[in-house]
Amino acid sequence: MKPTNHLHHSLPKPTEVELEILTSLWARGEATVREIHDDVSRERALGYTSVLKTLQIMTEKGLVLRTVAGKAHLYRATASQEDTQSQLLRDLSQRLFAGSAAQLAMHALAMQPASSNELQEIRKLIERKKDQKEK
Repeated sequence: MKPTNHLHHSLPKPTEVELEILTSLWARGEATVREIHDDVSRERALGYTSVLKTLQIMTEKGLVLRTVAGKAHLYRATASQEDTQSQLLRDLSQRLFAGSAAQLAMHALAMQPASSNELQEIRKLIERKKDQKEK
């Protein structure tokens, strides 16, 4: 068993099902297998035992932490949603866009139209990046 004080950026990449389980955990904070199963089975036909087995694998990988509260086993995500998204995007950016965040962003914007609010946020982000460079 690896120590649990490992750095988040060294966590293994979650599979698609693991990501759905993590999404449930990020929304709930912590949850029982039953609650997670309720969330995940709305999206796909996944049995209770499959969710349990996946959670056991995720515990071994260090993606989730398990605590025992009475008879219930409670699970929570090791890394935050933001950290995980950043890690997955960094990986995608490295593999598809030679590490260029700008290329990744332009491609994402070209695929999906952004709302005016989102465009405003993007403009703010660009300004912040420009300010950081000029300092």
